[in-house]
Amino acid sequence: MVCSGGPLLIRSWMHQVSLLKRQYGIEVIWVTSGAIASAVDKTGYHKSNRLLPQKQALSAIGQPLVMDLYNLGLQTVGAVGAQVLLSYGDLKDKIRLVNFKQAIEQLLEWDVVPVINENDVVATEEIRFGDNDALSAQVAHFSGADQLVILTDVQGLYDADPRKHPQAKLVARLEKVTPELLLKTVPQAGTARGTGGMYSKLKAGKYAAEHFIDTRLVQGDLPRVLLRIAEGEDVGTLIQARKKRNGKKR
Repeated sequence: MVCSGGPLLIRSWMHQVSLLKRQYGIEVIWVTSGAIASAVDKTGYHKSNRLLPQKQALSAIGQPLVMDLYNLGLQTVGAVGAQVLLSYGDLKDKIRLVNFKQAIEQLLEWDVVPVINENDVVATEEIRFGDNDALSAQVAHFSGADQLVILTDVQGLYDADPRKHPQAKLVARLEKVTPELLLKTVPQAGTARGTGGMYSKLKAGKYAAEHFIDTRLVQGDLPRVLLRIAEGEDVGTLIQARKKRNGKKR
């Protein structure tokens, strides 16, 4: 799950995560963003066109700030969080991948919520996941997740840009992420919302579907959104997983 949110929203999410475990037996691995943004807010360093060392330094400042928000939210429901920082190489190296899986399994066994973010302090442009949507899809795959949920600031995928087309309709179910659809959603300047903001999420959903994992794109600040998904409510956009030869997803 990926999204940025203030303290109250993060507290709401962590309360839902706790209820998912207690009421539904659902274990959650959380993928977050916001380290650099949090550092900018804290330091006032708003310079654009930052050099790589500056981005890495801001990430180092911001990582504990983000984790503090999650720990505060989890503590209100008597839960514990664990910070897990990943680099691109961690999931490509067989030994480090095994270590990652074992650590996640142990944390879940202890009822600790893993909070994952890319380790931007050591990442470079050449060896990055690219975005946290891509990171979340790979984490879902390598951890054996049943479903990927991406929290965003729109209700899901629309059949047209809702800012330009008020009659645009929400796509409730997507059987396949096609190259044509991805081309339509390539990021452009000033298209943070609507279909323009869906590119990285559709790419993540495509990756997950190819690894037999359903993906749901939902608006993160909807009331009880995680619980509603667990209860089977048709929220947002569902990107259906590719089926295996026996007809089953997993």
